[in-house]
Amino acid sequence: MKTAIVGAGTVIYQDEGVGVYAAKYIEKNYTFDQDVTMVDGGVLGFQLMVYYQEYDKVIILDTITMDDEVGSIYNLPSEELLGLGSYKQTAHEIEIIEMLEICSLLETMADVNIVGIVPEDIETVVVGLTQKMKDNFFHLVDAGLKELEKAGIQYTKNTEEVTLNTIIDSYANPKAQRKMSEN
Repeated sequence: MKTAIVGAGTVIYQDEGVGVYAAKYIEKNYTFDQDVTMVDGGVLGFQLMVYYQEYDKVIILDTITMDDEVGSIYNLPSEELLGLGSYKQTAHEIEIIEMLEICSLLETMADVNIVGIVPEDIETVVVGLTQKMKDNFFHLVDAGLKELEKAGIQYTKNTEEVTLNTIIDSYANPKAQRKMSEN
């Protein structure tokens, strides 16, 4: 089974980058019993179509614009997401939904879930997360890992942890990104 975890979002708009950070955290801190492709989806949008068509399972970690408490977690299968007009608030949310809509008309499409977290601030231009998002970050990571378990993929946590702050710093500081990639 071909599985991909896509971290979506824009790291320069504070909480908007949480999906990217969560995917990187999972990549650096867990080992899987099967091949799992980790994708820094950023704002790939239309380029995600390849994953929707060529993979069996795709988990997208992202913010989700809902009228709910900051940090609330949603796990939405693509069928449910397609009818959820209120989700399409940011440019990359629109692209993700448009690609799902196009792929749903094609012969093959992955089992896609958006595991999203309600952000506090997606407008301030700063690399990092608000404190409320940091407080709820591991709920997003855990929800993504649970979706992997449902797909029959087992994992183990690595003994050496790459911290959330290290991951955020790697995006804020390109030299830190290269250093982290070496590990």
